[in-house]
Amino acid sequence: MTMLSSPPTDLRQSTAVADALSETVLPAVGGDAPLATPALRSAYAIVIVVPMLGLLAAIAMSWGFGMQPIHLILLIGGYILTGLGITVGFHRLFTHKAFTTSRFMTAFWAILGSMAAEGSLFIWCGVHRVHHQFSDTHADPHSPHAVSARAVALAEAQSAHVDAQRKASIVAGDAEPAADHDHDHHHHDHDDHAPGFRGLVSGFWHAHAGWLFRAHPADMERYIPDLRNDPVLRFVDRFFFLWLAIGLIIPGVIAGLVTQTWTGAALGVLWGGLVRILVVHHITWSINSACHLWGARDYVSHDHSRNNLIFGILGLGEGWHNNHHAFPTSARHGLAWWQFDLSWIIIRGMELVGLARNVRLPSAERLAAKRRTA
Repeated sequence: MTMLSSPPTDLRQSTAVADALSETVLPAVGGDAPLATPALRSAYAIVIVVPMLGLLAAIAMSWGFGMQPIHLILLIGGYILTGLGITVGFHRLFTHKAFTTSRFMTAFWAILGSMAAEGSLFIWCGVHRVHHQFSDTHADPHSPHAVSARAVALAEAQSAHVDAQRKASIVAGDAEPAADHDHDHHHHDHDDHAPGFRGLVSGFWHAHAGWLFRAHPADMERYIPDLRNDPVLRFVDRFFFLWLAIGLIIPGVIAGLVTQTWTGAALGVLWGGLVRILVVHHITWSINSACHLWGARDYVSHDHSRNNLIFGILGLGEGWHNNHHAFPTSARHGLAWWQFDLSWIIIRGMELVGLARNVRLPSAERLAAKRRTA
């Protein structure tokens, strides 16, 4: 294993891309970004709605036919496999270079991640690198805290109106002057959030799925030159829709062979395909939304990332999000012994059998330096 305090030489060039961009300033791409093209918005609407319709169809068909054990196995197994394609592959291997592996395993993880239907490899990794550079600022593509300029203007107008009413009441002798610290705190609340419950819901939706309908960050290609230079990754990215289709066909074929019925095969496509995609999508999106709102902050980071127990488990280790933002290139996100991290277990297993190399972990000194004391 490699401690993060001393990255291996062969990783320096590939990880230098994100480091070099740390001084780059891009236009706001979060809630202020323009809407995506009508074609792209329609595509993402289909990606969101069709799996939901698939769930309804699966329930309706299973009502008479019954949900066979094979369908449950395909749902859970597909969720774990394609989920790991995102967490181990798209995220830790390709975006953050947390370890290296063979060309075969590179293709394996890239194809599994593509089957999760969260977008092509290059788009996924590019957006995520932008997210880390501008986490929880207005340039973050999917932060629940970076509200749109319109919401901020509304908050400021409302604050000014309240202040004007208070001053009028004071002049009339109907109220006491507000304490200075209360006044300052009232304004500070609007730095990161839209006002009240409505702002919380709006921010949550934007971080969860609303950001998909916004244009991609400008000049995102600059964030992925290392990925584009890899012929294996170029091949996988080019045929994204093929892997997506295969991810739907395989569970149908398996269920059809096991049940020996067309209905069983159709339910295999629904449970192991569309419903599996629905589950993986919303767990992944919850890392963007819930894990920037609720949970513990064990380490110092420059954003609002949180360690969330629920999504630490359901997200295959991704929910230990504050740990991840404090140490982005660490292959292990569950840094405490009790923080279950299935993705790390897989990477560690790969390392033990020689399939993963240059596995990066934070040193004890870095952990201690960044640990919050209060």
